Amino acid sequence: MDGTLTINGPKHKDGLTAEREEKAFHPLEHVDARLISLLDMAADSICLMDDHSRILLFNKTSEMLFGYTAEEVIGKRVDILMPQKYAKHHDAWVGRYLETGEHSIIGIGREVQGRHKDGSTFPFDLSVGVAETENGKQFIGVMRDLRSRKEDEQRLRSLQTELNQMTRINAMDEMGATVAHELNQPLTAIILYLQAVERKVSRLAGAGLVDQEDVEQLSDLCGRAIQEAQRSSSLLQRIRSIIEKKEPERTESDLVQIIRKAHKLSLVGFAATDVYIDLITPDDLPLVAVDPVQIEQIFLNLLRNAFQAMREVEHKAITVTLKRITDEQDRRDRLLVRFQDSGPGIPESHRKNLFKAFDAERRNGMGLGLAIARSIAQSHGGSLDLAPYDEAQPGACFLLTLPIASSPSGAEKILTAEQSDPEDGNEKGSEPAQ
Repeated sequence: MDGTLTINGPKHKDGLTAEREEKAFHPLEHVDARLISLLDMAADSICLMDDHSRILLFNKTSEMLFGYTAEEVIGKRVDILMPQKYAKHHDAWVGRYLETGEHSIIGIGREVQGRHKDGSTFPFDLSVGVAETENGKQFIGVMRDLRSRKEDEQRLRSLQTELNQMTRINAMDEMGATVAHELNQPLTAIILYLQAVERKVSRLAGAGLVDQEDVEQLSDLCGRAIQEAQRSSSLLQRIRSIIEKKEPERTESDLVQIIRKAHKLSLVGFAATDVYIDLITPDDLPLVAVDPVQIEQIFLNLLRNAFQAMREVEHKAITVTLKRITDEQDRRDRLLVRFQDSGPGIPESHRKNLFKAFDAERRNGMGLGLAIARSIAQSHGGSLDLAPYDEAQPGACFLLTLPIASSPSGAEKILTAEQSDPEDGNEKGSEPAQ
């Protein structure tokens, strides 16, 4: 026994990490300018180090990610980019690999923590490769910032929790309304029947066919039964009032930004990178008076439904068209959103009950998503409907209307989708979902 112990980590001898002899630092020389330019254009952070963990190359994305300039870190040990709990073991991990060839991360991506120049830490995805050079082994690390994705995942979890809560509240509300309606009818009938019994007994007593004492007892029993039936009806109404939805907290919001946020969230945990998204808006798009979180949930539901519907379709595309309209009934200005996908469309058998909660014809879920989405739109004074079937565009098409924050005079020009010209300053985002 030589006293060496390995436990899923660096080798130790007599409790101390084995030290390797330091060798001279050899910076990179005569690197092709085209290669440097290519590395600086990369979206990911790229860092090259020698077999003594000294940094040889540090691209522009690395500078933005860690806050150091290349001049500040080249020649320094790479543990300057790590929290202390990783830095104190890093040299030993490298040494173990050089001595034994054992590794735990080379060729395998892993989520780790990085340390910014200001001392803050953040998560990133790390992939490491190794190459043999005249100066020994060199290691290249490719790092992708995970902060934005983590924030999106957290926001999606928060939205999911809120949506689940809203689902339960809406389900309770619908159940309460159904129970109140169904039970009130027999309770009303019971009250009427008991009142009829009272009248009948009174008539029999007037004709001398029933003793007065019996009449009083029957009337008392009927009165008590009527009282209990009325109390039950009142209780049902109070229960329903407790679970009624509150008025949404509205703010003046940019619907394009709401759609962009919903689209970003819809991609988290959903393979939809090949879906082409086309957003068409007029150049004078007004703000809407809405609760942005609730409206975001409408678009999140529509996007995810579309992604799922287009799984087997070769050309996956979604077109979202926004335009200002004037309601024919109340003459108020609203924003109309036309949400069209290139999926197989909605079968005729499903169209009638599409917005009905707990639709038995659905294959997956309880059918609450669209029911809640419509409820949200209606609570804002808008609407959510399925457009009539169009042979020219067989995919599903939803029409959402929302109130405009401030409604100027009706003389203002209302742009249609045909009038909106993307070459004339209108915002038209035509790019695949990333």
